[in-house]
Amino acid sequence: MESDVVFLEYVVKSLVDNPNDVKLNRAVDEMGVLITLDVNSADMGKIIGRDGNTAKAIRTLLRVVGMKNNARVNLKINEPEGGQRRERVENREKSVDESLNDLKI
Repeated sequence: MESDVVFLEYVVKSLVDNPNDVKLNRAVDEMGVLITLDVNSADMGKIIGRDGNTAKAIRTLLRVVGMKNNARVNLKINEPEGGQRRERVENREKSVDESLNDLKI
């Protein structure tokens, strides 16, 4: 097994409650290495983290591991079946109608 996959598997399994559900797939093409990650839907929040900070940190560490091996490593986190992705709209101004609906006027 490649060092980037061994590293990622160790980190992810240390973070989740269901380590047996962690699945990694490594593919190499002209763009570099792509590792896809599947975890139990209950563990998605632990992997993504608040504002995506945990996922960003994992990706940064993977890039460092890749540099050590002269490879560009990217991580794709697959959304689990039946996942409840929340669409967030940040820093968006509400329309007058939306504001009135909030006030129930």
